[in-house]
Amino acid sequence: MSIERYAVLGAGAIGAYVGASLARGGADVTLIARGAHLAAMRQRGVTVCSERGDFNVRVPVTDDGTESGPFDCVIVALKANQLGPMLPRIGALCHPGTRVIGMQNGIPWWYFQRHGGALDGRTLESVDPGGSLAAAIDPDNVIGCVIYCSTEIEAPGVIRHIEGTRYALGRPDGAVDDEISQISAAMVAGGLKAPIETDLRAQIWVKLLGNAALNPVSALTRTTLGTMLRDPDVEALVRSIMEECATIAAALGVEMPVSIEKRIDGARRVGEHKTSMLQDVERGRALEFDCMTGALLELSEILGIPSPAIRAVHAMTRLLDAALSAAIRDAIQTGLGTAA
Repeated sequence: MSIERYAVLGAGAIGAYVGASLARGGADVTLIARGAHLAAMRQRGVTVCSERGDFNVRVPVTDDGTESGPFDCVIVALKANQLGPMLPRIGALCHPGTRVIGMQNGIPWWYFQRHGGALDGRTLESVDPGGSLAAAIDPDNVIGCVIYCSTEIEAPGVIRHIEGTRYALGRPDGAVDDEISQISAAMVAGGLKAPIETDLRAQIWVKLLGNAALNPVSALTRTTLGTMLRDPDVEALVRSIMEECATIAAALGVEMPVSIEKRIDGARRVGEHKTSMLQDVERGRALEFDCMTGALLELSEILGIPSPAIRAVHAMTRLLDAALSAAIRDAIQTGLGTAA
């Protein structure tokens, strides 16, 4: 099948950057967004500001996408906690052969599909409650993606590229077919790195090693990566979480291609960067943590592996998320009351 038409569902910081890059490389791309960001991209296109060179592209932008579909490839750049409610929208954008690329942090919904191990076919409630995603999206149409890229929405329609351009791709069964090769080539044409991995799961764990430790701790402490890792006690906590994460990975047969020391050093070099979870705290948004610490806890219980550091940080992050959700509800109610 020829991959000719792309849709990006959730064209925020990462999604708009990927979509703009694909369009710059000549791909046919439609961005699906909302609010002021949508309005700005409709009016002025997508502007990317980067040390690698600024650029602007004009592409179709919509708040729906179904009127323009179906598409040959749907890039789902939503947070993991947004996927379930958006499942009908994802389906409406697809034809039977559409490749669906999940660009989420943590353990993806498809992780144990075509896995071949003792947990083959298992769904994690923390990631895919009731198994709705696994049931609705054919695993043979899934392409996983591990993102090594940091971006921010600097202003509506303006994406600040901070660092990294690597988007590792891989199928659940590890095969390399024409479709994934075409998608990789389109991303490379747009200036991204898009290696095809025959074992993407190892890359998932490398990314999770940092996300599960750094994201929630930064959100709880309201500090940047650099500030966190300059504090010896906080660094010790981060290291403990990473060690527990690596132990769970090893029990699943995954050998980490990167050491914990190297992972911490890499985060330290990024410096005064706010993690995506800290940015969500500052903006009063729901937090994406069940796919990270929640999934690790669920796996630790399945495997019988104690994970006290992960459990403690997960519990505190859950309370923080509940407090943010309550604040959002109060703000909505206050607004309704004022309007009345």
